[in-house]
Amino acid sequence: MTPPLRDAGQAFPIYITVVAGLLFLALAYLAVGQAAVNRGGAQTAADAAALAAAQDARDQLAGMWVAAVRDPTKWQAIFDGAGAGDFCWRADQLAVQNYAEVRSCNPDLLAYSVEVRTDKRVGDSVVPGIEGVQSTARARAVIEPLCKPPAEGLADHPLPQLSCRDKVWDLEPDDPSALPTPSDLFDVHLAD
Repeated sequence: MTPPLRDAGQAFPIYITVVAGLLFLALAYLAVGQAAVNRGGAQTAADAAALAAAQDARDQLAGMWVAAVRDPTKWQAIFDGAGAGDFCWRADQLAVQNYAEVRSCNPDLLAYSVEVRTDKRVGDSVVPGIEGVQSTARARAVIEPLCKPPAEGLADHPLPQLSCRDKVWDLEPDDPSALPTPSDLFDVHLAD
């Protein structure tokens, strides 16, 4: 009579194969997580760069408005963005602070479109081909005028009121603290 066959030890190779497969999946998910973090960093850098450039442009436009407060005929051009400088250098500064570089910066009258690429790479991974990948992202910041200069009556009144959202300003050019601030005159926000 032959001895009965023993199944002892048959589960161990299956166990090792399952554990190895699970370990590989965990490392693959880690690689995907690294890429997602890198992409999030790129988007943060792009958003910050676009907003910084737009806010500096807004501040310049507000300064131009204060300088022209006694000449209401110039207000509309300022609220349309005329005369704003190029603040892409500011986008470069914020991108560097967020470990990225600006690949393109396109100023418009009342907007900045920025594309950045991260300095950091995804890093070593079990997924082949992604070790050296750098993430890129785009952002667009818009400068929105909040005030509407009066269209008529500029000759009838030496200094008309300025209507900004829900507030009407009785302007006192001799008292700069009573004038609207840049954030009263313009809103800066990210656009889709």
